[in-house]
Amino acid sequence: MPARGAFAAGDYGLFGGTVLVWGTTWLALKYQLGTVDPQVSIVWRFLIAAPLMFLVCRLAGQPILFPLRMHLRFAALGLFFYSTNFILFYNAGHYVVSGLLSVIFSMASLTNIALAVLLLGEPLRGRVAFGALLGLGGVALMFWHEVDRTGLGAGPLVGLGLGFLGCLSFSTGNVLAARIQRDGVSVLSANAWGVTYGVAVNAVVALAAGSAFIIEPTPRYVLSLLWLAIPGSVIAFWMYLALLGRIGADRAGYTTVLSPVLALLVSTLVEDYRWSAPAIAGLVLVAMGNVLVLMRRRG
Repeated sequence: MPARGAFAAGDYGLFGGTVLVWGTTWLALKYQLGTVDPQVSIVWRFLIAAPLMFLVCRLAGQPILFPLRMHLRFAALGLFFYSTNFILFYNAGHYVVSGLLSVIFSMASLTNIALAVLLLGEPLRGRVAFGALLGLGGVALMFWHEVDRTGLGAGPLVGLGLGFLGCLSFSTGNVLAARIQRDGVSVLSANAWGVTYGVAVNAVVALAAGSAFIIEPTPRYVLSLLWLAIPGSVIAFWMYLALLGRIGADRAGYTTVLSPVLALLVSTLVEDYRWSAPAIAGLVLVAMGNVLVLMRRRG
């Protein structure tokens, strides 16, 4: 494993790959909205992903049998990283516009740093923290036209609260994943079991909410579901958690800043998004933050 202070060539590939896939899932998520309850769509997504992850484990020669104590950690990983995180963000979307939701998601770059310092004993790297702040400010500027429409009513405050709890859930999952890796469990094995437990929790929540377990039989829904399940879950979560173990939660968390930015670039091509002066300024801030997060530490 490379030293935490320096990026190896493979780290750049994992970082870029995670951003590339997660940046396109925002559009796929939009295509999921409509007939099927979002909570049910999450169940279908991970129900497809879980057996594929176990198949990858088998092909890669990774173990899938573990003692009960490890399954308790896998269950916790599934709860925070693959379930509560998604439930909170989906419900926050009922109260705030998607642009503000993107800004809230970017806050995970900061909650990652805080929890890594508090729970994993990782050092607080001022340069990385400042880069994350720059990136978060940049994302806020890029989505300002939507954020400004939100207002300060009770609904948006509920959405902000749910989104922030979603960030904490995501970052808690990061801490759990890092500890599981430190115990010598491979990312592939942890992913497979984490997603499996996540499916169970999501299904229970959907049943409790009285959601109908249906599938919209349209190419738009099915293809976007497959994109979210295979590249968006099987591949991207493996890349992100592998990156987490290699470079630390603080720098890996910057992918949550870059993913909404890439989503906006995709929107420029697909949905005719028009760039404003604040959005361009925000892009510059995100780029500056990226340099600070990824640059080599001197000495």
